[in-house]
Amino acid sequence: MRMLMKVQIPTGSGNDAIKDGSLPRIVGATLEALKAEAAYFTAEDGMRTALIFFEMSDSSGIPPAAEPMFMGMGAKITFAPVMNAQEMQAGVAKAMEVM
Repeated sequence: MRMLMKVQIPTGSGNDAIKDGSLPRIVGATLEALKAEAAYFTAEDGMRTALIFFEMSDSSGIPPAAEPMFMGMGAKITFAPVMNAQEMQAGVAKAMEVM
């Protein structure tokens, strides 16, 4: 299943991770380990924020995806299943069959 992992890094721990060089290492290793389909970076709620899209086969993938960010930067993390346009169209068609 395609997932969105939203990672919010508190300013203080993000600043420390930039100064000691761990932020790019942690983020890079996470993107590589997840084989991320896409990753976007922004600021939200006053925190550095990453939106990472990847495939997760089952829920046992949550700890290895999240722990590097939790442990390395004290990040706040949320997960949500997401769809691309074709998947949304197929889902709507299935929903219409049962209505």
